[in-house]
Amino acid sequence: MGDAKQVYTLSDMRQWDVATGDLDSPARLAVFGDPIVHSRSPQMHNPALAAAGKNCQYVRLHIQPDELPEALELLKSQNFIGTNVTIPHKGGVFDGVDDMSEVARRIGAVNTVAVEGDRLMGHNTDAPGLKLAIREAFSMDLTDLRIMIFGAGGGAGKAASVQCAMDQCERLVLVNRTVEKAQVLAEELRDLMDDPEKLEGPTDRILAIPHEVAAMEEEIDQIDLIINATSMGMKRTDPEVIPQRLIEPHHLVYDMIYAPPRTRLIANAEAQGARASNGLGMLLWQGVLAFEYWFNEDAPVEAMRRGLLDSLGE
Repeated sequence: MGDAKQVYTLSDMRQWDVATGDLDSPARLAVFGDPIVHSRSPQMHNPALAAAGKNCQYVRLHIQPDELPEALELLKSQNFIGTNVTIPHKGGVFDGVDDMSEVARRIGAVNTVAVEGDRLMGHNTDAPGLKLAIREAFSMDLTDLRIMIFGAGGGAGKAASVQCAMDQCERLVLVNRTVEKAQVLAEELRDLMDDPEKLEGPTDRILAIPHEVAAMEEEIDQIDLIINATSMGMKRTDPEVIPQRLIEPHHLVYDMIYAPPRTRLIANAEAQGARASNGLGMLLWQGVLAFEYWFNEDAPVEAMRRGLLDSLGE
């Protein structure tokens, strides 16, 4: 018996019993991506499967965009429990599942698939994963906060925006370099923010603004939580997400980036006396939710957290 390969392919999926026949336990969960070798999902999910006493394991599958329809069909015939999907497949899987959750439908992207007989059920765990990460980091719920999201034009920023609106946060300001994209999203979400229980104040409950200092200055005093969903901060040469002087001690700052663990935004926030957290919690909790969709039972959260931290050398 042996260990799983670092990466499997569609060719392997076509003869899955042969490709994985020498494994210690059957490979019945996976992550699809292109590329995929960098994914830390196996290091998070395999400790969870062991802790929960599941006789299966989680592997990486390098699936190219034109291979996705066949790969999704093979999930059913090759006895998979489900899969995660990452770049560039979240939109493609959205079109390939049989049904999906309301969160996934609103976001327009699926990142978790559960095999239910001969049907594929799509979920998006990025959005509720953010919700749980914010609660863990700051002991606050989205519904009670006035929130500014950077990078709200698509991807993780759109997922965050949808979750905040579905939770009917106090206020939602969407910031994007291409402000037209944020404006379209604001209109899509306006019905979710139309809550008669929430008192209308002198400011709009949902608003789209350009990623410009003057626009930020006008809104920042009506904000509690700042979320960075852009890639700004992954490199030392990146510009500031928001000028340090605009961050106040009462602000909560959540940076979805987790590598490096201490970005310029987090350092700036802490220098201003604000509480800040990186994106490791979101990565953990979206994985926890995926496990629970697959098995319909509570996930072993601490086993997943330890696996994730070990993979990062922390």
